[in-house]
Amino acid sequence: MAQAPAQGPTQAPARPGNERRNRRPEIQPEEKQFDERTLHIDRVARVVKGGRRFRFRALVVVGDRKHQIGIGSAKGADVTAAVTKATEVAKKNFVKVSLYKGTLPHEIEYKVSGAHILLKPASAGTGLIAGGVVRTILEVAGVQNALSKSLGSTNKTNTAYATLAALDALVPASQWITNSGDTKKPAPKKAAAEKPAAPRAAKPKKSEDK
Repeated sequence: MAQAPAQGPTQAPARPGNERRNRRPEIQPEEKQFDERTLHIDRVARVVKGGRRFRFRALVVVGDRKHQIGIGSAKGADVTAAVTKATEVAKKNFVKVSLYKGTLPHEIEYKVSGAHILLKPASAGTGLIAGGVVRTILEVAGVQNALSKSLGSTNKTNTAYATLAALDALVPASQWITNSGDTKKPAPKKAAAEKPAAPRAAKPKKSEDK
């Protein structure tokens, strides 16, 4: 008797559920337009008749790493609520930062309450020589090279607002006095022709007594 040809492994029919799953579109994560960072979270208490009520205060910085940056502080019943409120406040108070070739256009010093901040431009490749709150704010603002020094209080809220005020007070390079207007020196004015002096009248000679 002739043997029947060997048959390969049979594939199981596809289930209808798998086809439905494959039809679902892949959800791609949305790219965030702004860089949101939490600088500090603190727990605050309020004394009432029945005891103490604890809440949370968040300090958040929001920026697009180009020219816009904002700082917000808000309180909430929990950490998530406080951060959400602070983020909304920061987005409503954006400040435009003037940069020059990836660094600051000039040196600036600013003081807010007890915080005293000094910011200096740096050459390419230096990076951000800063620490804590100041470094985070400069990164979100898009500054690549800069030097900084905190000369006053270490309060994070005051330091953050002092840094923001310093960045807001920067003068763009296009408005510098050396770059505005004509660079040519004005021509000196011609001196007015001097008028000839009027001749003096001759004094009468004194008569000599004979």
